[in-house]
Amino acid sequence: MNLFDLALIAVYLVGITLFGLRFRKKQRSLRDYFLADRNIPWWAIALSIVAAETSTLTIIGVPGLAYDTNFTFLQLIMGYLVGRVIISYLLLPHYFRGDLFTAYQLIERRFGGRLRSLTAGLFLVTRAAAEGVRIFAVALVVGIALGPLLGNISELQRDVVSIGIVTMLTLLYTFEGGMAAVIWTDVVQLAIYLAGTLVGLFTILHLVPGGWATIHEQAANAGKFRVFDFTPDFYRTYTFWSGVIGGAFLTTASHGTDQLIVQRLLVARSEAQSKLALLSSGIAVFFQFSLFLLIGAMLWVFYRISPPAVPFDKPDRIFPTFIVTYMPHGISGILVAAILAAAMSNLSAALNSLSSTTMVDFYLRQRPDTPERRRVLLSRLATIAWGLVLFGLAIMSRRGGKVVELGLSIASVAYGALLGVFLLGVLTRRANEHGSMIGMAIGFCANVYIWQGAGLLHWLQQVTGAPFAMLALTQPIPFPWYVLIGSVITFAVGYSSSLLLPRPVRSNG
Repeated sequence: MNLFDLALIAVYLVGITLFGLRFRKKQRSLRDYFLADRNIPWWAIALSIVAAETSTLTIIGVPGLAYDTNFTFLQLIMGYLVGRVIISYLLLPHYFRGDLFTAYQLIERRFGGRLRSLTAGLFLVTRAAAEGVRIFAVALVVGIALGPLLGNISELQRDVVSIGIVTMLTLLYTFEGGMAAVIWTDVVQLAIYLAGTLVGLFTILHLVPGGWATIHEQAANAGKFRVFDFTPDFYRTYTFWSGVIGGAFLTTASHGTDQLIVQRLLVARSEAQSKLALLSSGIAVFFQFSLFLLIGAMLWVFYRISPPAVPFDKPDRIFPTFIVTYMPHGISGILVAAILAAAMSNLSAALNSLSSTTMVDFYLRQRPDTPERRRVLLSRLATIAWGLVLFGLAIMSRRGGKVVELGLSIASVAYGALLGVFLLGVLTRRANEHGSMIGMAIGFCANVYIWQGAGLLHWLQQVTGAPFAMLALTQPIPFPWYVLIGSVITFAVGYSSSLLLPRPVRSNG
C-alpha cells in the first residue's frame, strides 16, 4: 500500500463520520435517539440488518472457511432464513403491542421485573464479549495493511492504535446521531464493503490465468463448491441438519431476542414493514455470504497457482494479505476501507443497543421521572462508557482462534437461555417468573459447560488434583447446536419448575 491508498482510507473514515454527524440535531427525545421516531423505511432497515450481522470477521473469516473447506457454511444461512420466518409470526406481533424500546420490556410484561433484569443483563455481558472479538478483527486487517508503515512498534501497540481509531470515530457519530445515524451509515457502509468485495472478485479473475474457467475447474474438482452435507453426524460442524435446524434456532435467538437486531425491527413504521425488512434481509444475507465464500474458493485456486512466500498461519489472514499484496494501488485502499466500513457498522449497532438496554431496562426503571433532555444526555454518556468497555474487550480478544467461529460461539452461549425464556413467554401460560429464572440459569450453565467445560474442568483438576477432567465431554459439540440445546433445556426446566413451584408475587424490579 502507498500514500494514495492511505489517503483513500482516511477520506472514507472522515467522510462516514461527517455523514453520521448530520443526524445529531434531530435527537430531542429518547424515542428519537433509540428508535429514530419510528420513521425509517423498510428497505433501509433491511440493509441495516444485513450490515449489523456483517462484521470485519465476516468479510475476512468466511472466505477463510471456504479456503480451508467448501461451501457447506451456506447450510447455516439456510437456517437463518427459516429463523426469520419463525420470528415474523411468533415474536414480532408481541413487539408491536405497545410502545416498546427494547426486547426485554416484553419479558417484564409477561413475567416480571426480575426476569427482565436477568435477560437484559445477560444480553449486555455476552453482546459486549462477542463484540470485542468482532472489533479485534479490525486489528488483523490494519496490521497487515499498515504493518510496514507502522515501523518497529509492537503487535500490541499496533492493535491498540488500529482499534482505537475505529472505535473513536464510530463512537463520535453514534454518540451524536443515535439510531438514525446508525441505520443510514449502515446503508452507506453496506454499499461500500459490497462494492469493495466485488472489486476483489474481479481482480482475482484477472490474476488467475484462464480466468473463471480455470477457477471453476480447479475449485469444482477439489469439491470447493459443495453446499450440502447430509451426513448424520452430530459432531460435524456444517451439515444440513446442524445448518437448517441449528441455524434456525440461532437466528430466532439472535434476531428475535437480541437488542442489536430487535431495535432495528422496532424502528419500522408498522409491523408489516418490520416483517418485510426482516424477511428481505435474509435473502440479501444469503447472496452476500455466497459472495464471501466464492472469494475464498477463488483465493484457494489463486494461491495454488501462485503460492505465498510464507504459508498462512491463520485462514483469517488470507483475504487481507491478498488485498495488500496483489491489489493495484487505490483498489487496495478501497478494500481496506470496505472492511473498516463493516467494522464500524457493526460497532455502531452494538453501541446503540447496549446504551438503550442500559438506560431503558435498568436506569429508567429506577428513575422513571428523569426529564427527557437528561435521558438523551445520559444515553449519550452510556454510549461513551460502552465504547470504552468494547475497546478494552477487543484488546483482550487477541488470543482467540478462528474469529468468525469464536464470535458466533460467544453469542450462542447466551442465546439458548434467552430464546428459551422468550419461548416460555409466548408459547405457554403456566410458566412463571420463578420457574423461568431457574430454567434460564440451568440452560445458560449447560451452554457454558458445552462451550468451555473441558478447559475449566482440566484447570480445576490441575489446581485441586481431583479427577474433574472425567466430567468433560468426550467430543466438542459444534457451535450451531448451542442455541437449540440451551433453549430446549431452558424451556423444559423452566416449564417444569413453574408447575412444581407456587406462582410467586409478580415483581417490579
